[in-house]
Amino acid sequence: MKNTALTATHEALGAKLVPYAGFNMPVQYEGVSVEHETVRKGVGVFDVSHMGEFLIEGPHALELIQKVCSNDASKLTIGKAQYSYLPNETGGIVDDLIVYKIKEETYLLVVNAGNIEKDWNWISSKNDVGATMRDLSPEYSLLAIQGPKAVEAMQSLTSHDLSEIKFYNFVVGDFAGIENVIISATGYTGSGGFEIYCKNSEVKQIWDKVFEAGASYGIKPIGLAARDTLRLEMGYCLYGNDIDENTSPIAAGLGWVTKFTKEFTNSEALKSEKEHGPENKLVGFELDDRGIPRHGYDIVDGNGKIIGVVTSGTMSPSLNKGIGLGYVPAIFAEAGSKINIQIRKNAVPATVVKTPFYKA
Repeated sequence: MKNTALTATHEALGAKLVPYAGFNMPVQYEGVSVEHETVRKGVGVFDVSHMGEFLIEGPHALELIQKVCSNDASKLTIGKAQYSYLPNETGGIVDDLIVYKIKEETYLLVVNAGNIEKDWNWISSKNDVGATMRDLSPEYSLLAIQGPKAVEAMQSLTSHDLSEIKFYNFVVGDFAGIENVIISATGYTGSGGFEIYCKNSEVKQIWDKVFEAGASYGIKPIGLAARDTLRLEMGYCLYGNDIDENTSPIAAGLGWVTKFTKEFTNSEALKSEKEHGPENKLVGFELDDRGIPRHGYDIVDGNGKIIGVVTSGTMSPSLNKGIGLGYVPAIFAEAGSKINIQIRKNAVPATVVKTPFYKA
């Protein structure tokens, strides 16, 4: 198991650490519900330093990114970020990622922790254009400071006006006494806030100053379990659960970041699928009765026939009801459609709903 630069800090705080994507990661401190509510109503801090960071540079950097990514990175200007995915050649997804334009001919790709080596090898195999690639993952840490009080609580730590950093924008500047930090508004919780990218040698100073600045705002460390309930309430996909090498990005609802104004890996097949419509679709659902849907549970119709599978599920702390995502045939995908979730011996009725489940 790899450690982050803050593993000892998490241990000292009494975090429960679990193996996740090859790292020792804090899954919870006080408890999922308390931590979830802290982010929804105040401000909390996640150590997500297990994420991967690739620097793509040079005159052919954009050409490589355009070839491997589904979204149109030519639309990016310096200081803007873009959600995208890496299609494979068989209709599935290598990974989803965020592309940051740092400066002209310099891009940062942030990938999922469990896919760092796979993604690096995939992008490298497509790099016949001579773009310069560097894997910064071992050297960099990442903090997610999330919640509606994040801007106010953190403003004293930087000369930049945090309230002016719009969603999917970022600045490179001073933060907590450290220069050249990326301050990014690309959160995964739906409650606002920032991500801080810094070197491993700098992250302890930043962590300590963040907790000093946030003390009067009730700031708390937050584990990955609450990160999962927060992202699920927003209907955000999690790689390995809702999307993977075998799931169609069109079926997963990622058509909005699939731009056919350029050619990219498997673009012709994906274009055809989008035009004809996928057979199955990823939908959000809420249980009509008590129960907790879990990853891998069957979705059944009124006759008990299996029609799909739950990819993510939980008891929503904000809504106090069972919610989930799952793939179902297109005829069941309209909001209001009735399905059932097989929870042990019971087929629990559920209703397909539009995401996000949680609306601030």
